[in-house]
Amino acid sequence: MSSQAYFDDLITEASRHLIGDEILLANFAGEDTDFVRFNHGDVRQAGTVTQATVDLELIEGQRHVQASVQLTLDGAMDRHRLDDVLRDLRSRLTVVNDDPFLLFNTEAQSSELAGGDDIPDSHAAVGEIRQAAAGRDLVGIYTAGRIRQGFANSLGQRNWFESSTFNFDWTFYLRADKAAKNVYAGFEWDDDTFARKIEWSGQQLEALDREPLDLDPGGYRTYLAPAAVHEVIDLVAFGAFGIRDHRTLQTPLLHMVSEGATLAPGTRISEHTAGGVAPNFQEHGFLRPDEVIFVDDGKYRDTLVSPRSAREYDMATNGASTWEYPESLSISPGRLPASNAIEELGTGLYVGNLHYANYSDRPACRVTGLTRFATFWVEGGELVAPVNVLRFDDTLYRMLGDNLVDRTDEVEVIFDSSTYERRSTMSTRLPGALLEEMRFTL
Repeated sequence: MSSQAYFDDLITEASRHLIGDEILLANFAGEDTDFVRFNHGDVRQAGTVTQATVDLELIEGQRHVQASVQLTLDGAMDRHRLDDVLRDLRSRLTVVNDDPFLLFNTEAQSSELAGGDDIPDSHAAVGEIRQAAAGRDLVGIYTAGRIRQGFANSLGQRNWFESSTFNFDWTFYLRADKAAKNVYAGFEWDDDTFARKIEWSGQQLEALDREPLDLDPGGYRTYLAPAAVHEVIDLVAFGAFGIRDHRTLQTPLLHMVSEGATLAPGTRISEHTAGGVAPNFQEHGFLRPDEVIFVDDGKYRDTLVSPRSAREYDMATNGASTWEYPESLSISPGRLPASNAIEELGTGLYVGNLHYANYSDRPACRVTGLTRFATFWVEGGELVAPVNVLRFDDTLYRMLGDNLVDRTDEVEVIFDSSTYERRSTMSTRLPGALLEEMRFTL
């Protein structure tokens, strides 16, 4: 029996045991994932995880309680365990208060979306990686497999989502703190794309062997690779795009929504569910549109609205999760040829990665952090030497606004590599960004 049919039967049977006006919501999360860890260019650890979990929520009126059940995929055993959990939830339901902001979908909006299975066999991928690592100290982890998520309720709604992805996060290590980091992720492996990434990491590794430079604090013409853009936008996204943070004036984009501040013309930032790995439904059964546009042509446009916020602020939900955090964030590409980004930089800083990003002034959306891994001084469109660690301190309005020369015409797919409890389904699609000036303070 397929996972989808198994989940359907399990919740259909559990729904028969409801009493009175009780309503049951259930969320399924399952995966079949291969993990391969590399060190010194060879396999050091390999394994496979197969697991499935059901989160149950029992509702009566405006009262609700929740529990999670790890499934064994033995039908009789799992049905028995769900019966026990339902009885426990029913006893807890009698002692909780009404939740004035509880809202769940009562319309049967069923859906089914299953992506292809075009990722390579893990043995083949490992062979490609080992070959690419020959003679170099490659450290990294390859993660691949199928992710399944589902929603069901006792009102008859059924939603199902499946996707196969791979994520190879690696570093060519030289010595001490000198390393060139890269990532290759997606839904379909392409040998040529992987080869180009390996070649670029190799070029960085050669440049890292040169004497590093110390730069004085100041403003420098800078190219931010997609991974560096990700570090900034990932921080900003917490609180930037949810209606609750906007209504309570906690959003770091306060100047945009209250004073009309803008980003560069043509900039489009959105929750692009249709192009991501996250399901097109959320935990209370509301469907998500293909896209929710936060910033359009540089101006703020829309927000994520969770069911709880929809009830609190008397508005319609757009299928956001309770946290109102984008799970499939996308920034539109520009016109700068990605293959010529360093040539267009000319003389200045190439920043491959940033880390320790945090706010130095949250209401002004001013972000600070450190350069990481491969950061280079560039002259005449050529890598000259690595640059010792710098601290940046700049606002999003300058980085993606006043000082933005252009964004690259290609976007990088970056998957969240978190595997706490299960593989994450969050992802971003980001271009690189060429800045006329970026501020560095140390």
